Amino acid sequence: MLELGLKDRIAIITGGSDGLGRASALKLAAEGAKVAIAARRAEHLQRAADEIRAATGAEVLAVPTDVTVAADCERLAQSVLQRWGRIDILLNNAGTSAAAPFLDVGDDQWAADWELKVMGAVRMLRLVLPHMQRQRDGRIVNITTISGKAPKARALPTSVTRAAGINLTKALASEYAADNVRINTICIGLVHSAQIDRMAGGGDLDAHYARLARERVPLGRVAQAAEFADLFAFLVSDRAGYITGTAINFDGGAGATV
Repeated sequence: MLELGLKDRIAIITGGSDGLGRASALKLAAEGAKVAIAARRAEHLQRAADEIRAATGAEVLAVPTDVTVAADCERLAQSVLQRWGRIDILLNNAGTSAAAPFLDVGDDQWAADWELKVMGAVRMLRLVLPHMQRQRDGRIVNITTISGKAPKARALPTSVTRAAGINLTKALASEYAADNVRINTICIGLVHSAQIDRMAGGGDLDAHYARLARERVPLGRVAQAAEFADLFAFLVSDRAGYITGTAINFDGGAGATV
């Protein structure tokens, strides 16, 4: 068994009540980390925390948070510091899929996507990086998408905001490497999620995913969130101590770039 060295590490995961965030929280908790999960829906978030706690026996803190609100982000960071005294890991995962033709995207949609996906990450980074600098150790993963590297038509505004996230990751990785803070991004393709479920419009989900896999994924299947969580856990582990500033495709070969 590969020992990841995550026992007693302190992690914050935004967008932690569902999908990639929840799977990542479950993985870290199973590895012995203490995990704070954040999302907007308080009751749903608390249920997720209770279920992760029951499955792993780990300490799990649920902090209702809207990352577009600075005060919410500050409360999240302070809650973790008050409970555990440090922050070792951050997963910036809050976000939704937004893809439309250019002329169909209004100013409000551009602003909302930027606030959620870019400024939400920026707010959390501002809060955790000073603590990671002082302890001379930190591991951060920002979620982006393969469209941030090579956008397709009608993929706005997400492809632009995710490109900004990739750029932010590289810039900060260079800036904070001397402080032993490692910062990477995972560029996702298709992963089983409630968002993709809704695209089926209430139809046959198996058929829906089979069609997506056939048409868009060279490996011929859509990823499971647990597979993403394995990659995330490795990147924030002691085993990945020489990896920073990378943008790793998690896409089954679907991306047009390496």
